[in-house]
Amino acid sequence: MIYHIVTKADWERQADEAEYEAPSLRTEGFIHLSTKEQVAGVLERYYQNVADLLLLQIDPNKLMHNLRYEAATNNEHFPHLYGKLNKDAVVMVEEIK
Repeated sequence: MIYHIVTKADWERQADEAEYEAPSLRTEGFIHLSTKEQVAGVLERYYQNVADLLLLQIDPNKLMHNLRYEAATNNEHFPHLYGKLNKDAVVMVEEIK
């Protein structure tokens, strides 16, 4: 499984859509994803003091767009989705406490 962190408001704004489009898809050309082991670090680096977060658990075998593992600035490889996230690939949505 791979994971995506999203605010509850962003997820709910696209509730009626078959696909989810993260803001990074327009600004960077892909959606940022993480492995299970990377989630805690991503939360610590980018989401401190951000309320109402959700963690999407995604089955990579169900994705309809290109998934690539690419090196980030710390040379750690993160999964990036080059296209919208088809919601039928999301197997679980949970609140981050």
